[in-house]
Amino acid sequence: MKPIGHKLDPSAERLEWDLTELSSFRDPDRSGWTREVFSDPYRQSRQWMADRMRAAGLEVHVDPAGNIIGRRAGKQPGAPAVVTGSHTDTVDGGGRFDGVVGVLGALEAVRQLTELDVQLNRDLLVVDFLGEESNDFGLSCLGSRALAGELTAADLQRTDRTGTTLGESFSGFGIDPSAAVGVDWARRTPLHSYLELHIEQGPTLEQRQLPLGIVTGIAGIERLLATFIGSADHAGTRPMGDRQDAMVAAAEAVLAIRREGCGAPNHGVATTTRVEAASHSPNVVPGLVRMMSEVRSVDAKWLSGTRRRLGQEIQATASSYGVDVDLAWSTDNELVQANEEVQEIAASSAASLDLPWTAIPSGATHDAVHMASLAPMGMIFIPSHNGKSHCPEEWTDYADIAVGVRALAASLINLDQHAFQT
Repeated sequence: MKPIGHKLDPSAERLEWDLTELSSFRDPDRSGWTREVFSDPYRQSRQWMADRMRAAGLEVHVDPAGNIIGRRAGKQPGAPAVVTGSHTDTVDGGGRFDGVVGVLGALEAVRQLTELDVQLNRDLLVVDFLGEESNDFGLSCLGSRALAGELTAADLQRTDRTGTTLGESFSGFGIDPSAAVGVDWARRTPLHSYLELHIEQGPTLEQRQLPLGIVTGIAGIERLLATFIGSADHAGTRPMGDRQDAMVAAAEAVLAIRREGCGAPNHGVATTTRVEAASHSPNVVPGLVRMMSEVRSVDAKWLSGTRRRLGQEIQATASSYGVDVDLAWSTDNELVQANEEVQEIAASSAASLDLPWTAIPSGATHDAVHMASLAPMGMIFIPSHNGKSHCPEEWTDYADIAVGVRALAASLINLDQHAFQT
């Protein structure tokens, strides 16, 4: 008799219906499928998601951090639970698949277990984490960060561009900010393991014509807010050689950051995402410019040196233009390795289904980063067309999603029976 995994047959049509329905919750005034954290479309989509969880037979509740949790009871009450899921918020102008595949794919895996009458020993938790994407508060993975005890009272005082604090946004969304900081159920109740299905958001799987990637680690992220302080002047009368142009110094920094990423010996990237002059007048030499950038890598040694290398170069170049610069660095998340046993279970589950795979690092961050502090963590990637993500063109074929769900479901069954080495 073939193992139960060979009977798994996720429905691409059902997945397409769910994805199409969820994508209808979007900001009509923004491009793509915009559903940012704390927005009205996000609020509406969460009720839809809770209803879909219940329709799949899950017992649903929202925890104090705003995470939507669906529970499928196992045969052993009180045993540490297996957890899967992802997020359903998007970036501004984002696509339909990032994060969403992990939540709706988990629901389809639950349906498969139910249709095949598979009862796990442990509870299976499907989580739609609150606000995974980066936001104006400069803090990603709000829900999973809170679960891991990494959301702080100081974080609640972070402000967006309107001066609204993160705590005020929690309150306006119906979440008690002090309860979000204090949520501890995932730390009080041991979890068995965490496995997340996600689109790759890069080109590797498509280029290699492979259906699955088993994630080895998730890149660390260092973020930089640089403020360049020069001297504002009339753009028509101040001689070129007598300027303290903050924009020129910022432009040089943008190129320095790009060179840093291009020079990484292993997987490393560096990106400037925003450069803004304080003055919006077209005839003023910029005297104050703010720049937002980030550096990511799965190479811990290289990443740890970026602050020093970039700091020295940016300071020296700005000084040569007579511009002062203040560099404010923050660590969005540390480099996190996937658990080797979870990797092996996901890989062997894929192999048992005759699904080829490759080991692959993740340059994007995920809720899995924070869940790794609570349980052995792993991720499964599926292909992204042209490696596109965080844009309206983001696309993954529904048939590819169904393959990913098949691997996810088989892995969850095997994880349920696994005793981790201590």
